[in-house]
Amino acid sequence: ICSLTLGFKSVNKQAIQQLGGIMDQVSESQRYLMDLNGYVVVKNVFTKDEIAEMNKVVTDNFEKVAHERLDPSIRNTKSGSAMSGSNPNRGRIDLGHILSWKDTPHFRNVLDHPKLVPYYHDFLGKGYRMDHMPFIIAQEKGSEGFSLHGGTIDVSSGEYNHFLAYSCNQGTIRNSLMAVSVVLADQPAGAGGFCIVRGSHKSNFKAPAAMITGDEHKEYIYQPETEAGDVVIFSEGTVHGALPWEMDYQRRVALYRFAPATCCYGRSYMEDGDIGWPSEMTDGMTETQMAVLQPPFATRLDRTLLDGKGGTTVSSRSDAKKKFDKTVFGTQYF
Repeated sequence: ICSLTLGFKSVNKQAIQQLGGIMDQVSESQRYLMDLNGYVVVKNVFTKDEIAEMNKVVTDNFEKVAHERLDPSIRNTKSGSAMSGSNPNRGRIDLGHILSWKDTPHFRNVLDHPKLVPYYHDFLGKGYRMDHMPFIIAQEKGSEGFSLHGGTIDVSSGEYNHFLAYSCNQGTIRNSLMAVSVVLADQPAGAGGFCIVRGSHKSNFKAPAAMITGDEHKEYIYQPETEAGDVVIFSEGTVHGALPWEMDYQRRVALYRFAPATCCYGRSYMEDGDIGWPSEMTDGMTETQMAVLQPPFATRLDRTLLDGKGGTTVSSRSDAKKKFDKTVFGTQYF
């Protein structure tokens, strides 16, 4: 297990230099669309050559780490439903360990990519953190999709999902959990794959059961058209799922989940009770990437933050307050 003790000034230098040294900002249009629909598509984050390199690494590791969901107990759809696919013998294929792959830097670069950091800061806040283990999702033609799930108000139960919730207060967007999906294969109209119920992050009721399975109200289940190299950013508070895959080539996306500094859903960072991610994943990471792997705690408690310009800062309380807490509690942090 790696240590997460930080105190540095480092950057993803190569990526910053390639983009002229300045990170873009989220446009008013993109911010509006995120609030309107609960997702945005960021075009051309990765080049065609970078996508080819990423796909080669996926292919090289496929047989070693690919696991297909064939057991009925881990299927993602109701048998015979509109989302179950035309081939009952094919399930979703999951591949883990993608941050351990050393043959390309691009899977790790999603953590602090200059084109994505502005969205992380705008939709999660400074001090954002990786919450789940990222992985590859693959589908073959005819394989099942994934019934609708998620929602600030849970799509199935109607209960409030505070750990997935979307909010926007006085112009500030926050997502308790936000997904970032790197498109590795084109998903044209009618292809299937990722789908979303636009605007459902603001819904106040559970969905009809037949809509969750894709059998009714299909006109509200939307499949965004994306190209390899695009990145889909969506709130887990927006109801989403996947349609059966209809193309002759394999669908591939790399899926990440991020959260604000003080929010937590997953617990991969403390698998055995000790704080830290697996060393096989973190070995060789840049210091800015390691900053994204910090556990959840408030930004003012010496949290290392990406500064939005390719560097880092540390947010801290005054020395007097820290000294007083040490006197009162006997620990550095309360």
